Amino acid sequence: MSDLLRAPAEIKYAEELDWLESIDDGPKPFSWRLSPKMVRLFVLGSERSDGLDREVSQKWFGDRSFVERSIVTLASDRGLLLIGDPGTGKSWLAELLSAAISRNSTLVVQGTAGTTEDHIKYSWNVSMVIAKGQSRESMIPSPIMTAMEAGSIGRFEELTRSTSDVQDALISILSEKYISVPELESGGGDDNIVFAKPGFSIIATANSRDRGVNDLSSALKRRFNFVRIPVVTNKKSETEIVRFRTEELLRRHSIDLDVPPTLLDVLLQSFADLRASAAAAGSDDEKLESALSTAEQIGVLEDAVLHSNFFGERALTARTLASSLVGSLTRREPEDLAILNKYLHGVVEPRSKEEGGSWPEFLEGGRDAIATLS
Repeated sequence: MSDLLRAPAEIKYAEELDWLESIDDGPKPFSWRLSPKMVRLFVLGSERSDGLDREVSQKWFGDRSFVERSIVTLASDRGLLLIGDPGTGKSWLAELLSAAISRNSTLVVQGTAGTTEDHIKYSWNVSMVIAKGQSRESMIPSPIMTAMEAGSIGRFEELTRSTSDVQDALISILSEKYISVPELESGGGDDNIVFAKPGFSIIATANSRDRGVNDLSSALKRRFNFVRIPVVTNKKSETEIVRFRTEELLRRHSIDLDVPPTLLDVLLQSFADLRASAAAAGSDDEKLESALSTAEQIGVLEDAVLHSNFFGERALTARTLASSLVGSLTRREPEDLAILNKYLHGVVEPRSKEEGGSWPEFLEGGRDAIATLS
């Protein structure tokens, strides 16, 4: 695993999944590797009341009802659509569920304007077709078709980014549970049809901010159970997410660097302030272009940690954190810089005088970063 830039969940947590599978005596739907209770435990982590011999780490932070409804959906014959704002952990939850259920989370189609039916059905190995003609051997199955044949979970990222033709092709797969290959002669059998095996399902994700890009048809919506993943606003939950990802970052880069808890509080409070400001804004021009999601918060911290490790004093400072925040959240100039400058003067400056602590240095670092970018 050490030679992989980013290991998928089934490799990253392979030892834990093996152990859970060895003690799992619950009923398993279809070809599932773990029972629904164990899938939930893998995703949400163990509690003392579970009575396990070892602790299972929590990997996704959110309401357990979202996870349970997702698992129940996948145990039925319906697709699962995870929908929410950017950075709410939709893709990570989809990956964890696929890893726990199928031990393979890599059967993924990425939805874009350039995604075609071939990406969700099949294409052809041209050289083999020229040499031997069209056959099952010369066919290149899509990740979705591979999932169908294996009775596994297939994933479709950013469904609303794909065109209506692709979405329509997905309707027949979810409804009929097979893909016809008209280029192959049937020969009186089913050689030109690929049937889905029990256990096949699709987890799709959609960005709620993409509404209107390629809206889902009512026919496609009926094939999915919707689970809406809200933005994390609970401070305790968000703190756990940021701390979890920070520890993961330090391990991955083999960084020995001090991240003071007080600076995590400064980061969390800054995002809370900016979200409140965005909610009170009268127009989009008065809001940062950033979604101010937990994922972007983690991105700010990652930038600050890496900068401190390579160019700082091997300890995260409030000045570096402020510089990373300004640099990461400035996407429109001069609009975003003006919003951040207003925040520093209207919120951070009074707080630094009243509370002290890390806030004066954070204020100074933010001002310097804005002056550099202006």
